[in-house]
Amino acid sequence: MDERMNRYYEAADYVKGKLEGRVPLAGIILGSGLGKLAEKIENPVVIPYSEIPHFAKSTAVGHKGNLICGELGGKLVCAMQGRFHYYEGYPMDVVTLPVRVMALLGISYLFVSNAAGGVNFDFKVGDLMIIRDHLNLLPNPLIGPNLDEFGTRFPDMTRPYDLGLIALAEEIANESDITLKKGVYLASTGPTYETPAEYRYFRMIGADAVGMSTIPEVITARHCGIPVFGISVITNEAHDDYDEDYVNDGDDVVKAADAAADTMTFIFTSIIEKL
Repeated sequence: MDERMNRYYEAADYVKGKLEGRVPLAGIILGSGLGKLAEKIENPVVIPYSEIPHFAKSTAVGHKGNLICGELGGKLVCAMQGRFHYYEGYPMDVVTLPVRVMALLGISYLFVSNAAGGVNFDFKVGDLMIIRDHLNLLPNPLIGPNLDEFGTRFPDMTRPYDLGLIALAEEIANESDITLKKGVYLASTGPTYETPAEYRYFRMIGADAVGMSTIPEVITARHCGIPVFGISVITNEAHDDYDEDYVNDGDDVVKAADAAADTMTFIFTSIIEKL
């Protein structure tokens, strides 16, 4: 057996012991400043990453580092209160390990979220963008020997974000008078924020928002055959020219994400209620 599979099974068996035979309907990955959703989970079982075999330590700002399992929208979910990033120095098999583990737990859906810079000039701080597609400038997490236990060598990525879940989110937003944007998310390695020239380049190649995460997890979930729904919270706006004293600040990003987290929580919860 591939050594990676041993790590996945050991981590999954530990979490399964905490769930006492229950199977979560969905996994949720919460980005910078978006951990509020985890506080809405009822009857939570809180498992620090430090307790789960082979889980890494989440070092990014706004990432608490807990796996929280409980009820959201009347369904059992497992939510990651913080993720692992390539820029933290972790290899891709570590970055995506939680998705593999959640697949072994039996999740039927994956929900992903992130704080992102708005590349589209129409986007403002606090907007929520449904991710309809992505551009990947990170290493592909499937590089290396294929894990046949999960999926095929060359998974189809024609629809990385599930069209049915997107339609459901738009229906919920319309009913609740919530404005949602929709666009293409681009991920680069970070940890530096983008230069003005990079923002212009990303816009030219079709990006609407940019961040440093999410796509490896989405690719891994699709390799496992798990439908994905994703939202980016726009935490800063792109410009072609910046004032001389302008800076991108990580704390400001977390504050902006926190302000929009309640609306994102409502959207995720409402979708899960209807599944």
